[in-house]
Amino acid sequence: MHDPEYEMVEIFGMRIHAVREHEAHALVHRWASAPHDKLRYVVTPNVQHTMVFQENAAFREAYAGASLVIADGWPLVASSRLFGKPLPERVAGSDLLPGLFDLNAARNDQPRTVFLLGAAPGIGEKAAREIHARWPNVRVVGTYSPPPGFERDDAENARILALVAEAQPDILVVGLGAPKQELWTHRFRHELRAKVALCLGGTIDFMAGATQRAPVWMRKAKLEWVHRALSEPRRLGRRYAEHAVLFPALVARAWVSNRRP
Repeated sequence: MHDPEYEMVEIFGMRIHAVREHEAHALVHRWASAPHDKLRYVVTPNVQHTMVFQENAAFREAYAGASLVIADGWPLVASSRLFGKPLPERVAGSDLLPGLFDLNAARNDQPRTVFLLGAAPGIGEKAAREIHARWPNVRVVGTYSPPPGFERDDAENARILALVAEAQPDILVVGLGAPKQELWTHRFRHELRAKVALCLGGTIDFMAGATQRAPVWMRKAKLEWVHRALSEPRRLGRRYAEHAVLFPALVARAWVSNRRP
């Protein structure tokens, strides 16, 4: 399923496309502009994804089915360079959607249609208003906030698939959090009537202004994770503390393995 146009770098068992941000934008823009033939979906590995990937076979399967895998995490980029398999740069998942909208506006392209799936009730509608105000040639053709546990409810899944099928968006933004969003998209990849699905975590919240991104200087200094941990200490504090222990251990094991003859 992976797009053969770009080289892939294997790190921690994951195969990641060696693309720069503008290349990722151009590729997804092309898919979203073409006639519909099948769903292509995009995943954005970071440290959390890497740790889940080691233990979760279904998550690995979902990754294997993705058409584009972009490194959303400086630790992955740094590790790739340490192992002599350099990824060119970080491609932040939270920048992917606005970058696509900017590209569409710059090319004065056909109106882009988008469906926002995820976030808390009311957030999708607020994000839609913000998107319409900033990018007039983007039309949000649907929003939906699934209830907790929806992925185990056949009737609820059928309802979501029907909503997406009715809207037939160019881009389906799946903001359900990892690994749920990747597992769900892979599970229903043959039923989803969209051209491209982007598994983008909290992007809908960012677009709505419900969650503030780190200042640009923190992003450039590779400190966006600090801002997120301080903004959501209950949800992210424990996760980042675990990552601070487990990820270096994973890097060390990979380093030892790579040095063996």
